[in-house]
Amino acid sequence: MHLKNEIAKLLELTLSGMSDLSDAPEIASTHTTVERTRDPRHGDFTTNIAMRLAKSAGRNPREIAQAIIDALPQNELIDKVEIAGPGFINFHVSSIASHREVAGILASGQRYGRQETRATPKILLEFVSANPTGPLHVGHGRHASYGATLGNLLEAAGFKVDREYYVNDAGRQMDILGVSVLLRMLEAGGSTVRFPDAGYKGEYIREIAANITEDISNLDPLELFKGLPTDDKEEIISALIANAERLLGDDSFGKLRRQALESILSDIKDDLAEFGVVFDRWFSEQSLTDDKLIDDALAVLKKRQMLYEKDGATWFRATDFGDEKDRVVVRENGKKTYFASDIAYHYGKRERGYDHLIDILGSDHHGYIARVRAGLEAMGYAGDSLEVELVQFVTLYRAGEKLQMSTRSGEFVTLRQLREDVGNDAARFFYVMRSNDQHLDFDMELAKSRSNDNPVYYIQYAHARVASVFRQLEEKAFTYQQAEGISAFAMLTESHEKALMTSLSRYPEVIELAAVNRAPQHLVHYLRDVANELHSYYNAHQFIVEDDDLRNARLALIDATRIVIANGLGIIGVSAPEAM
Repeated sequence: MHLKNEIAKLLELTLSGMSDLSDAPEIASTHTTVERTRDPRHGDFTTNIAMRLAKSAGRNPREIAQAIIDALPQNELIDKVEIAGPGFINFHVSSIASHREVAGILASGQRYGRQETRATPKILLEFVSANPTGPLHVGHGRHASYGATLGNLLEAAGFKVDREYYVNDAGRQMDILGVSVLLRMLEAGGSTVRFPDAGYKGEYIREIAANITEDISNLDPLELFKGLPTDDKEEIISALIANAERLLGDDSFGKLRRQALESILSDIKDDLAEFGVVFDRWFSEQSLTDDKLIDDALAVLKKRQMLYEKDGATWFRATDFGDEKDRVVVRENGKKTYFASDIAYHYGKRERGYDHLIDILGSDHHGYIARVRAGLEAMGYAGDSLEVELVQFVTLYRAGEKLQMSTRSGEFVTLRQLREDVGNDAARFFYVMRSNDQHLDFDMELAKSRSNDNPVYYIQYAHARVASVFRQLEEKAFTYQQAEGISAFAMLTESHEKALMTSLSRYPEVIELAAVNRAPQHLVHYLRDVANELHSYYNAHQFIVEDDDLRNARLALIDATRIVIANGLGIIGVSAPEAM
C-alpha cells in the first residue's frame, strides 16, 4: 500500500471512530480527497474532507479539521498535521516514511508500483484495428503505442486486461483491395489499365500482386473495363468489383482477395510485434457472419421489441436510448449494415464475459459512441460498460518541415519507416507524451537527438548513469552492501536526497492516476521529473565515498531510482539501457 492510500486509510479509520461524523455520507469518498500538495512547504499530502463534511455536520470546517487532527492516532509515518486556509488538513510525512519506501522499492524490484490483481472488472481493450488494406502508418502507430501503454498501466493498477485487434476483413474495402491488386497483376502481365481514383495506389499493392498465386490468365482486361461509368469514382470502383466477380467468379476473386488480405495482415502483425505491441486475440469481422453472431444480436433486439420495419428495411430504435436518429440494421436488399456488425461485435464481447469494454478509435469516430452504447442498452447491458478513447492525428516534422500524407494515394510514412528512422524507444515514448485527445506534432529530429532536450534520451541516460556508478564501484575496488531495515537510510539528509526519495514515493500514485484517467502522459512527465532529480543529485554529490554506511545508503537510493525508471519505461514499452 502506498503512502497516499495509507494516509487515506488512517483518515477513514479516524472518522469512523468519531460518533458525530461517522454516519456522514462524505466519509465514503475519503480516499479521493487525499492528494499531494502542490507546494512542499504545505506538507506532503492534503485533504479537504473537513470542508466536505461541514454542511452535513452543520459545523465550521476548521472546527471539524481540528477535531479530526485531535482524534488522529500517533503514526510513525507522520511528523506533523496542521490546518491550512478554510479547513484543509495538511500531512507532513516523516523521514521514516521515505526510508521505508526506498527499502520497499529495493525489496519489490520489478513488482514495485504494481497492485494485486482485482477480481473485477474484466476489461477488453480493443485498439489499432486498422483496415487491412495497407501497411500501418504513423497514425496507427499512435493508436498502437497508446493502447499498449494503457493496457500495461491497467494491469499494473491491478485490472485484468485482454487486448484485441478487430480485423475488418469483410465488406467493401476488401473488394477494393482485391480489384486494386488485380489491376496491378494485369499491369505486370503487360496490359495497359486505367487505374481508378478510388483504388489503393501504394507501391505495396504492386508487391502483393507479384506474389498472388491465383491464375488470371483467362481474364480479358477489355471485358473488365466494359460498361464503366465515366465520372463518379465510387461508381467506377463498384462496377470494376462487379465485373471482376463476374469474369473471375466469386471463388477465384475471393481467393485473390484473401491472399491480399493475408499478406497485409501478416505484415501488420510483424510490424506490431517488432514494435512491442502484442494482442491476445485477432478477431475477424467475417466471423460475425460465419458464426451467426449478427443474427443472434438482431434476434435479441427483435425479442426485446427494439426493431421495426420501414421502407423495406429493418431499423433499430436507437433514439429510445439517446441516439440522434434510428439506425438501419438490415437494408432493403437484405444485407446487414456496418452498424449491425458493430453492435453484434460488442454484444459478443459482453457475452464472452467482459465487464468493461474500452475501444481506442480515431477522432472521427465520435458519433459512433452513442449508437453502439444504445445497442448494448437495448440488448440488456449497461451503456456505460463501453468506454471509447479517441486518438487525435499525428503530424510528422523532419528538419522543421511538415510531411504531407495521403493514405488512399499511398503517399504516407509507414510505422515501419518511422521506427527504422527514430527507433522503437523514441517512437513509443513520443507517441504518449501528449494526451490522446490532443493533436501530436512528432519532431523526428528531436526524437533521434542525443541531448537533454530529447526526453526519452534524458530519462534513459539517468538509468545508464546509475549503471555506470556501479561499474565504477567495481573499478575502484569498493563494495556495495544493501542494508537490511530502514535505519541505514537515516544518513540521507541532503536536500537532493530528500527530494529524490519524495519523487520515488510518488510512483505507485502516478501509475494509479495514469491508469484511472487513461493518461499515459502522467507517467511520461513523472519519469522526466525523476530523471531530473537523479541528474541533479549526481551533479551535486559523490556516491562512491570512503564512509561505508553513507556510500551504501546513497548507492541504495540511486539503485531504487534505477528500478523505478526501468519499471516506468517498461510500462511505456521503452528499454532501460545500462550504457549510452
